[in-house]
Amino acid sequence: MEPSDNDLARLAEETRKYLRHLELLGVDSIQVSTSEVSKVTTVISPTAVRTAESLTSEPVRAVPEREPIEIRRPEPKPRILNREETSALFGDAASDTLTASDETFEQIWSDIGNCTRCPLHEGRTNIVQTEGNRKARLMFVGEAPGADEDEQARPFVGRAGQLLTKIIEAIGLKRESVLIGNVNRCRPPGNRPPTPQEASMCRPFLLREIAIVQPEVIVTLGNTAMKNLLGTNEGITKARGKFQDYKGIKVMPTFHPAYLLRDPSKKRETWEDLKKVRDHLG
Repeated sequence: MEPSDNDLARLAEETRKYLRHLELLGVDSIQVSTSEVSKVTTVISPTAVRTAESLTSEPVRAVPEREPIEIRRPEPKPRILNREETSALFGDAASDTLTASDETFEQIWSDIGNCTRCPLHEGRTNIVQTEGNRKARLMFVGEAPGADEDEQARPFVGRAGQLLTKIIEAIGLKRESVLIGNVNRCRPPGNRPPTPQEASMCRPFLLREIAIVQPEVIVTLGNTAMKNLLGTNEGITKARGKFQDYKGIKVMPTFHPAYLLRDPSKKRETWEDLKKVRDHLG
């Protein structure tokens, strides 16, 4: 049966009143179920409830407000920097410690072989290897062999070497209890200092020996030894007498014994340097 015009007019009027009623209640949208159009779901705020109750005689039941839920995001875990990032932030200091080596001196000397890596091999008689106690707490490093060392294939056996032996004994040690070596193992012509290129060929072998022994203190004798071990441009006159650091090992720069033979007035300063070494070693 088709609805009459009056029925439609009455439905329209009731719909208008109902929408007005929802407006007063603060409802701006409604959700209509597709299965049951006659059922309407709404959520009414407390303010709208009070407003509606003041305008209508029937109480309106509101859905109670819920406390807001605090959403916490998980704290990000700290990221561990890799070796390259650490080095970029802190330079070499973060990883600048000497790694223990399980090599032997004989393996290193085998690698050196009958060395022809730099021009110094052309005038040498012998390759002069590091000598002494391979478990020493104290190591001495010079620059290169002289004539006597080249002839005997032993470090520090000439006049400068004899003075070094006296210095070692003066601090309460014996020559055989320490380790003695040079940056270069072949004698430069005329006992000149080795060039940076010549030193760069030979220095890695010395550093490998230091990694094996890991002495507590290294005494560098003269400018060449100090600069090649520490990589500094500072002169020996300013650097001497103050402990430096090589990968966690204390380094005491002092004058070369050959220099002391030329200028005996520097012996007192050298003695002061070696007393600091003695006191450190106890």
